[in-house]
Amino acid sequence: MGVVFALARDEAVQIDQARLGTLYHQLGAAGADRIIGRASRELSARTARCQRLWEAGDNSGLCKCARSMIPVAEQAGMTEFAKVARHVTSAAAGQDAVALAATLARLRRVGDGSLRAVRQVRGMMV
Repeated sequence: MGVVFALARDEAVQIDQARLGTLYHQLGAAGADRIIGRASRELSARTARCQRLWEAGDNSGLCKCARSMIPVAEQAGMTEFAKVARHVTSAAAGQDAVALAATLARLRRVGDGSLRAVRQVRGMMV
């Protein structure tokens, strides 16, 4: 009988705490929380949209959607999320189905982790 291994799919996320600190300093806690909350909701919705576009085979729409996530993620200090969104954009533009499937799955993992991490950091900033 063979041995079955489960591969861990945890992704390291990077939150730019200096960027978040600047937001809190410039906008105050309430203003920064609004910006970060809006960015988190928007990124969550766009990640779901990317998945739907991929399932529909709309690489052009997927490329545009992933590209639109980059400045939102950067604004909220989610540097790894922005980097992976760039990779999804490249894979979609390059018509590489295997790379696109892999990077889109990574986008979901990094996105989930980034959204959790930014919520934790927000709690420490207040």
